[in-house]
Amino acid sequence: MEAVNITKLMCYSGVKFGTSGARGLVEHMTDRVCFAYTLAFLNHLEDTGLITQGMKVAVAGDYRPSSPRIMKAVGLAIEKAGFKPVNCGFVPTPAVAAYAIKRGIPCIMVTGSHIPDDRNGIKFYKPQGEILKDDEQGMCSRRVDIEAGLFDEQGQMLVDFAWTEETHEAYKEFVRRYISFFPHGCLKDKRIGVYEHSSVARDVLKDVMQGLGAEVIALGYSDKFIPVDTEAVRDEDVQLAKSWAAEHKLDCIVSADGDGDRPLVSDENGIWLRGDVIGIITAHYLGAEHVVTPVSCNSAVEKSGYFKSVRRTRIGSPFVIEVMNEWIDKGSQNIVGYEANGGFLTATSIEQNDKILTALPTRDAVVVPLALLMASIQAEQSISELMLTLPQRFTASGRLKDFPTELSQQKLKGLQQDMGWLSNAFGEVKNVNETDGFRITFVSEEVVHLRPSGNAPELRCYVEADSESRAEDMLALCLSGLEAWK
Repeated sequence: MEAVNITKLMCYSGVKFGTSGARGLVEHMTDRVCFAYTLAFLNHLEDTGLITQGMKVAVAGDYRPSSPRIMKAVGLAIEKAGFKPVNCGFVPTPAVAAYAIKRGIPCIMVTGSHIPDDRNGIKFYKPQGEILKDDEQGMCSRRVDIEAGLFDEQGQMLVDFAWTEETHEAYKEFVRRYISFFPHGCLKDKRIGVYEHSSVARDVLKDVMQGLGAEVIALGYSDKFIPVDTEAVRDEDVQLAKSWAAEHKLDCIVSADGDGDRPLVSDENGIWLRGDVIGIITAHYLGAEHVVTPVSCNSAVEKSGYFKSVRRTRIGSPFVIEVMNEWIDKGSQNIVGYEANGGFLTATSIEQNDKILTALPTRDAVVVPLALLMASIQAEQSISELMLTLPQRFTASGRLKDFPTELSQQKLKGLQQDMGWLSNAFGEVKNVNETDGFRITFVSEEVVHLRPSGNAPELRCYVEADSESRAEDMLALCLSGLEAWK
């Protein structure tokens, strides 16, 4: 038996926790590393009284080539820890989360989300939903025991593993979740393109849209993984959407990132919409009273006047969930959250037309295009016309890849003493918010927000202005200035 210190394992393996679980290069995510992380998760839940021996633990994955291998390592750890691994297959993260929450069991999703497939990751869920930062700290501080003879010197499994149970129920229940909530046949006059690429949500999106009556056109299928990032849409995807919309005369195009928890939605012209803007429409359509959203999101949410309260948090779903839980403790109802990437969370169940959409306090990519389409139908407007009903504040975002977190933190610390080129480019500073990274509001009311990514060696940049063209110009200026930091 070998005792493994998780904190030390994080350091020498290079597989660390970010805002959405553990992530690292595939070559570093050996079977042994993934096994140890899973043991730490289960031991933590058991010690805190959230699970007991013999319980089932659901597992799912995305379409990365490395996901099936890692899922087996996770399954082996579950079995060795005294639990029953259930293989839910290749389904969206919110699908396996909903399946587990309904049954009061934990679950694990193997995914690297939107990052390239030379990397992967593991997301951990308690029976109540996502692990929060306290849970992460509890896992990282643990020592776990690994039985001898399970792995070779390279950390690969030496034993055969067979799943205790395999099920398609997570997929089926997730599709039913939306078909049973939204009005029967509500999309019968809509032509909707589903950009499939390599998203594990592609079949769910097609089945849900068709189940509600839409004519669905499948587009852009890929059997190779494509790293679609809903906050930094690739130029080729921008052009594809415009050409598809014109060719097929679509009402909108819907898609999602790799693990299906971040939506990508266009209007009828094939223009991809910002996640932090369609989040406002979604929250309003669902009748939300209290909205929680990160500090980086579009300020139109406050300016709209749609909601009783809006709370801002650090970037990352665990921080959004913590504040949503505070509102639940106060007895509030109709609480939702969303992020700039478009991922939408429902902290409390939503009731409409005597139907209930049960709470799902994790990012979801399916509810957003449905709510957006329904809002446009109710308003008798196209999606582009509907978007014009919001206060017109425009955001843009980008990133510098291969920018180590340590370098990002060093450079941002320097901004505390000297705004340098930012002041020269955008004028006098009005205030600075350091809730997460460095968010600078200038006297002009323009905003520049810089922060290290929590999931990859990237420096992210968000800007906000009073026109789309100005936001794009600001982003280009910022990215050009940041390149000099490398």
